[in-house]
Amino acid sequence: MDKNVAWKRIPELRNILEYHNKRYYQQDDPEISDIEYDRLIRELQDLENQYPDDDLASSPTSRVGAAPLAKFASVTHPSTMLSLANAFSPEEIIDFDNRIKRLAKVDCVDYIAEPKLDGLAVNLIYEKGIFIRGATRGDGITGEDVTSNLKTISSLPLKMRQDSGKAIPSFIEIRGEVYMESKPFKKMNSRRVEEGEEPFANPRNAAAGSLRQLDPKITSRRPLNIFLYNVGEVKGIRLSSHWEVLQALKSWGFPVNPLIEQAKDIQGGIFYFEKIGKQREALPYEIDGVVLKVNDLALQAGLGAVSRNPRWALACKFPATQETTIVKDIIVQVGRTGALTPVAIMEPVNVGGVVVSRATLHNEDEIIKKDIRIGDTVIIQRAGDVIPEVVKVIAAKRTGTEKEFKMPTKCPECDSEIVRLEGEVAHRCVNMSCPAQLKEHIRHFASRGALDIEGLGEKVSAQLFDAGLIQDPSDLYFLNKDQLLALDRHGEKSAQNLIDSIKSSKTPLLDKFIFALGIRNVGERTAKLLATRFGSMENLINARIEDLTTINEIGPEIAQNIVQFFHEPKNKAIMAKFSKAGVEPQKKAATANELLQGKSFVFTGTLANMPRNTAKEIVESLGGSIHSSTTSKTTYVVAGSDPGSKLDKARLLGIKILSEEEFLKLIDR
Repeated sequence: MDKNVAWKRIPELRNILEYHNKRYYQQDDPEISDIEYDRLIRELQDLENQYPDDDLASSPTSRVGAAPLAKFASVTHPSTMLSLANAFSPEEIIDFDNRIKRLAKVDCVDYIAEPKLDGLAVNLIYEKGIFIRGATRGDGITGEDVTSNLKTISSLPLKMRQDSGKAIPSFIEIRGEVYMESKPFKKMNSRRVEEGEEPFANPRNAAAGSLRQLDPKITSRRPLNIFLYNVGEVKGIRLSSHWEVLQALKSWGFPVNPLIEQAKDIQGGIFYFEKIGKQREALPYEIDGVVLKVNDLALQAGLGAVSRNPRWALACKFPATQETTIVKDIIVQVGRTGALTPVAIMEPVNVGGVVVSRATLHNEDEIIKKDIRIGDTVIIQRAGDVIPEVVKVIAAKRTGTEKEFKMPTKCPECDSEIVRLEGEVAHRCVNMSCPAQLKEHIRHFASRGALDIEGLGEKVSAQLFDAGLIQDPSDLYFLNKDQLLALDRHGEKSAQNLIDSIKSSKTPLLDKFIFALGIRNVGERTAKLLATRFGSMENLINARIEDLTTINEIGPEIAQNIVQFFHEPKNKAIMAKFSKAGVEPQKKAATANELLQGKSFVFTGTLANMPRNTAKEIVESLGGSIHSSTTSKTTYVVAGSDPGSKLDKARLLGIKILSEEEFLKLIDR
């Protein structure tokens, strides 16, 4: 960049970053995503490195957070709370390690690897084992006194445990992260929207807003938690490594993240980064990366800090799950049950390595609650394979040209009447022959969780329907290759492959076939229960409501839906066509490999070696069953790290509790 252009851009960037610092740190109401903020900081750092000036000391690149709010008493930290430099690739992590080895003149460095929670950093002061004061990080030198609010967090000890065998320091500064778990956050946000309050953009801002309440009673009603991860100034004892610090904190009764591990070298740190990245979606709280810290405290002290960052620690960031974009339009999609779903069409934006241009808006009530308008600037979120959603509107960026959305009164596909039944949030098309519903029904039938017919995705199923070759899923079994060859983009090989794939699906597992039928409110779990209870399609078709409600997880509404489905004349005709085509669903036979036949499992806490969903699938594949709550009929409770109330109930009921290692032995893994 030209020098004159750079000198204009530098103050502009500083002003922009100061504004967003206040929005993020003081108002807990960000207007840009974290990744956007990181990009601005990096741009400013690069320019300042090329063209340093006299204002460098007051630049946002030299500061931590923002100044404390005037409504709280200010607290000067005994030692400065620094923030961390970021890395976004394994190459940058290796560069960090090379710098340390060069500065320390060593060949290998021992690290501690920790999940980087997306919460609010706090500093706690304990004197002779008693909690004296707690403050936010603030600008790193002074923070806000939130002692009363911190005392409402039940997991934070007000007195250090005396019988740990580890001496109690006369004075200690302990650093931690206040956070909010994902499920309680979503419940709290839903309640705020229902009560007409602005939703929080993410759990981090919810935790920050909750801790910075003037009334501790409000804070006490918020589901806050805390992990402690480091110390500052310490008097009365000596600690030589960061690992020793963590063990001491645990022995004194402080909650320390159980996922923290030692890494003997930088390759171990990278392995940990990749491993935690795979577990990210299964964790009960949000993390945005991993922190690597030099283990040796003497080496930490020797390395020191540069600007606002310690040289001995690095934040290794995962791809962003949130971004900012603009809603260009809102369209309506019709699902297989006739439900209308509003969808935001947005300026394309990269979220977590995937370009996103559409996000679900769920229903009209959700749009009204969040006040989403066409033309709005919004924060969107994508987690794992979940369809992106709009988290929050940035109302401050409105220009007055935005348009409110109105749900159509006629179906956009077939022009039939749209109704909203009492007690439902969804608007529905009442036309059972609506082309959109029929296409979605066929697509669902062939989907991976159902009959998994390879080559029959959304585009091909819609093409077959539009060509008049199929009207419902049973018509698939009467297709021939010549019909497919007459369609665009179907050659000899692809046509034969599709015919073979359809033919091979004629003997599906019974539960897969039940799910594929698309009965309202009958998901994969309910389909498995029905297959186990009735054993054949004939028995299920003839089942009465009272027969269905004897199944533990099936209530009157689902039972009514099932009975109505099989009594509907059109559905009777479809079932007859399946029989005529030779489709014969099979009940899964018990085999010698089903080690867990008849045993029921409840999972609680986080598993280190596999996501919980994978563990559940393994249990079911071996003949076991999964339950969401602990009862006297539960065979085993599998307890990972940070287990919940299910474990307490298991102990109360005398249920067998398995550690993750014991569970892996049981399933022979």
